[in-house]
Amino acid sequence: MKDRLAVVTGAAQGIGAAVVDALVRRGARVAALDIQVGPLQEMAARHGARVRPYAVDLRNSREVGEVVDAIEAGMGEIDMLAQVAGILRMGSVTALSDEDWEATFALNTHGVFYLARAVAQRMVPRRRGAIVTVGSNAAAVPRMQMAAYAASKAAACHFTKCLGLELAGSGIRCNIVSPGSTDTAMQRQMWRSEQDAERVIAGSLGDFKTGIPLGRIARPEAIADAVVFLLGDEARHITLHDLRVDGGATLGV
Repeated sequence: MKDRLAVVTGAAQGIGAAVVDALVRRGARVAALDIQVGPLQEMAARHGARVRPYAVDLRNSREVGEVVDAIEAGMGEIDMLAQVAGILRMGSVTALSDEDWEATFALNTHGVFYLARAVAQRMVPRRRGAIVTVGSNAAAVPRMQMAAYAASKAAACHFTKCLGLELAGSGIRCNIVSPGSTDTAMQRQMWRSEQDAERVIAGSLGDFKTGIPLGRIARPEAIADAVVFLLGDEARHITLHDLRVDGGATLGV
């Protein structure tokens, strides 16, 4: 990956920041995207010239197009795209507001479409590139209190497979990494104490949720390693694939 250019969303924290770290270790250059300006700049400063921060609202199609133009003008041709940004709004279906539903899809689904389209338009004439969408194992298995999140991730995952089918003839690979419970700010917003991690690992019969067979919550670095693998040449004959990185929580479904 030496000197190849990757775009990473949600780069300011959690899995996105771990993906940036992993790419830089492999010699890549990174355009780091996030809406959180301060944390984004701090993350980029740690890496020096190899990472350039771009503040952008992925929910805005115009901003997305402009930032892709700026990246290609300022850093060069985009070789890789890792779409990590996402939000979680919890609540039963009967209690979810219109704003909860729309905000979830605006970033988790519409933002994925806007950026993938803009990047793919540039990759196709060059006939090379790799795109990875970070989904969720909740896209495949129903979750209590997570209807908006699960549905938005399911839509993003199936969109990525359709995109991969359309781009395969141009030599561009599109894959998905679907994490389970991972130690990030998003995960911790569902916890009241550290004991909640033990309950996640054990599972909950009342919520119809299996536990984690490997017996641990994932670290962001474990998800990042899977993303970088699918972006790299080692995965050169893999496309339209959904790689579950959840410690066995979905039992291979």
